[in-house]
Amino acid sequence: QVQLVESGGGLVQAGGSLRLSCAASGRTFRSYIMGWFRQAPGKEREFVAAISSSGGSTYYADSVKGRFTISRDNAKNTVYLQMNSLKPADTAVYYCAGNRQVVAATPRAYDYWGQGTQVTVSS
Repeated sequence: QVQLVESGGGLVQAGGSLRLSCAASGRTFRSYIMGWFRQAPGKEREFVAAISSSGGSTYYADSVKGRFTISRDNAKNTVYLQMNSLKPADTAVYYCAGNRQVVAATPRAYDYWGQGTQVTVSS
């Protein structure tokens, strides 16, 4: 089992950058596929990015490709989401999630979730 805690959210102007972090407890973090999702008010939770357990493969939603970068440091039990060129449409609560089976863009595939961190992009 793993516990996840996100940090790094905040208020930023359009065009700015933020880096989100997700710290995981437990010794098995390196065996987990990790993902970032986001949920805006009144909308469903949507996939943002995912990374394989080794960090060798990454996947992105089309809406963030070229602007966001997911990475991980298994020695620090942490996964990151670097967000550049932020837009007001990126405003949402961002969640990190983990599972040990498959890289997936659907929230149902993930077993463990953090509490979320708010990102607000002003125009």
